[in-house]
Amino acid sequence: MTLRWNRGIGAAALVAAGALIVAGCTSSTDDDSSEGPGGPAIEPGTDLSGVTLNVAAAWSGDEQANFEQVLAAFADETGATVNYTSFGDQAATTLGTQIEGGNPPDVALLPQPALLTQYATDGSIKPVSDATADAVGANYSQSWIDLGSVDGQLYGVWFKASNKSTVWYNDDIYSQAGATVPATWEEFLQQLQIIQDSGYSGISIGADVGWPLTDWFENVYLRTAGGDMYDQLTRHEIPWTDPSVAEALEVLSQLFSSEVVQGGAAQRTFPESVTEVFGADPKAGTVFEGDFVAGNITADGNSVVGENALFYDFPSVNGSAAAVVGGGDVAVQFNNDPGTDALMAYLASPEAAEVWVPLGGITSPNKTVDTSLYPDEISKQIAEALTGAEEFRFDMSDLTPSAFGGTTGQGFWQIMIEFLENPSDIEGTQQALEDAAAAAY
Repeated sequence: MTLRWNRGIGAAALVAAGALIVAGCTSSTDDDSSEGPGGPAIEPGTDLSGVTLNVAAAWSGDEQANFEQVLAAFADETGATVNYTSFGDQAATTLGTQIEGGNPPDVALLPQPALLTQYATDGSIKPVSDATADAVGANYSQSWIDLGSVDGQLYGVWFKASNKSTVWYNDDIYSQAGATVPATWEEFLQQLQIIQDSGYSGISIGADVGWPLTDWFENVYLRTAGGDMYDQLTRHEIPWTDPSVAEALEVLSQLFSSEVVQGGAAQRTFPESVTEVFGADPKAGTVFEGDFVAGNITADGNSVVGENALFYDFPSVNGSAAAVVGGGDVAVQFNNDPGTDALMAYLASPEAAEVWVPLGGITSPNKTVDTSLYPDEISKQIAEALTGAEEFRFDMSDLTPSAFGGTTGQGFWQIMIEFLENPSDIEGTQQALEDAAAAAY
């Protein structure tokens, strides 16, 4: 494959960035070479033969194999050698040890914005090059730029994303009941009631550990309060007793107190909630969760994504514009070597994502990626909803202290289970959330 660097990235700009560092040694420089920000620039047309780059991410299995094809395309074009290792679920531990030992990878893809902020604040990672910043500015919406920045400086390139604002439905059940795809919260509740009246539960929720309920809250809150308030609440700059939280809980209470919710939600696991909709003997018509639901449906083997297993975007609340809550993996660099800069700029280009996109299993936040390359219509829809959203915010619970937003049996997770079971207690729920947040932050 030939890399097309013409979308805001000149070939010369990618490699004119600093001293050429070869794995374990520094290259000699010619007197007539021009000086870049970090030392001698690599002239246009000069390749990266002899340069070894080490890249780390959480991906293994098929995801690793697909990402290695992305890295192979870069290597084929530049002559660089690129080695990949997986740190699995131990990003902070593995990278922390490597940083302390003075041997971090050249590039790592982090699954949490908090790690990017931590590493930028303590100086472990470097700001991206001008060429990479130009590519990000041309190819990403402001929400993604902000998520990759610390104190106004860009440190990250978001390469892979997830859309957690998808509502999945069994089209066989919807068609039989005469239900249609809703656009607003009011229409959503109406269609769930139509399903309920047809003999199925309107929606199945699996909340035995609470995290799906935090996703419900985050999606509603983003739509009722907006992105700025979402950011403030995430950072605990406003209390959970704020009226904006009450408004979101009141909206959720309309659903949680309704007969359309299948019984036993607080004891049901998330995978079980998917099976209740798409299994061999479905009991409900709808389930809400992220794009990863497609994997659960496929693994279950009784429904087919794109045929009877379809999704629609999380509905608008009070006239809110299109918005997405999600997650993702952000590329950061631990040095400003020219090979590292070139790889980062490549990851910011549509061409890098377009290597993986046809293989499936990725949603790219890069808005200039050719969505016709997605392997199926569902994947294409998910990606277009993500890149077309006027507001994107990272999953709130992933941005908060784990004692509040990521621990079974306490904090955000547990309090939302209690709210599901008693959705009329809005004031008590707010106070419990505020008490938990105050203790954790």
